[in-house]
Amino acid sequence: MDTMRDRFVDVTTRLLDEDPRLAVVLADITAAAFTPAQERHPDRVVNVGIREQLLIGAAGGLALSGMRPIAHTFASFLIERPFEQVKLDLTHQGVGAVLVSAAGSYDWPAGGRTHMSPGDVALLDTLPDWTVHVPGHPDEAEQLLRHAYADGDRTVYVRLSAHQNAAPVAVEPGRFTTVRTGSRGVVLAVGPMLDAVLAATEGLDVTVLYAATVRPFDAAGLRAAVGERADVVLVEPYLAGTSAHEAHEALADRPHRVLGLGVPREEHRHYGSIPEHLAAYGLDAPALRERIGAFLR
Repeated sequence: MDTMRDRFVDVTTRLLDEDPRLAVVLADITAAAFTPAQERHPDRVVNVGIREQLLIGAAGGLALSGMRPIAHTFASFLIERPFEQVKLDLTHQGVGAVLVSAAGSYDWPAGGRTHMSPGDVALLDTLPDWTVHVPGHPDEAEQLLRHAYADGDRTVYVRLSAHQNAAPVAVEPGRFTTVRTGSRGVVLAVGPMLDAVLAATEGLDVTVLYAATVRPFDAAGLRAAVGERADVVLVEPYLAGTSAHEAHEALADRPHRVLGLGVPREEHRHYGSIPEHLAAYGLDAPALRERIGAFLR
């Protein structure tokens, strides 16, 4: 299976050949993979080097000129480091761009804390009108990337990961997908967390929803899934509780409980593999089963 990042390069390269309005802005990361595209389109594939503030500023300038830019680097360098430019050069200017990240919360543990960004989606939540896609499989990444590029001139964040599910889900951008139905509560699995959630809830009488788009949050889909027992567990591959406020707002008119599971705020200073990080965060299937079961009992 290819990775989401591989698929991003393939799809974006094809889009560059098809649409003269597309420009790709890079900050060294993944630049080598775009060399053939840069040779064909030297004026529309720009590598600014390790200058992440310039990466976003250039994307904003291209958008102001009528282009549809895609900016790409690791999540910590795409959202956190140049956040002032994201806020001012895109949101404040009222122009759209597609930001495509790689190496989110725990993708490259050997890279250390500098290359981890569990707070990226929560940080974007401080800004208005962002669409956030969190695919769990390369096929979903392709679908959501194409949707993001064609989504008018909106600001869109596509969060790619080396952590992925074994099979894609037939997703509809902006809508949760019902994967399993039950009556004792709802477990919402975001992106690459679906496989672990399905294994953790095997045999449990719960509804499992799948989200490959988390902003806008599908409040109607969550409301339709909860029954008389409005207990909701969120399992997100980034900061724990990032979407809890959205779930609370969706269920504000009825008694409910929400448990947010994800990457904890406490820093994990031992850098191993992705599975080791998931186990340390309580996000592997055995730990999820214990935590979800305890909450729903």
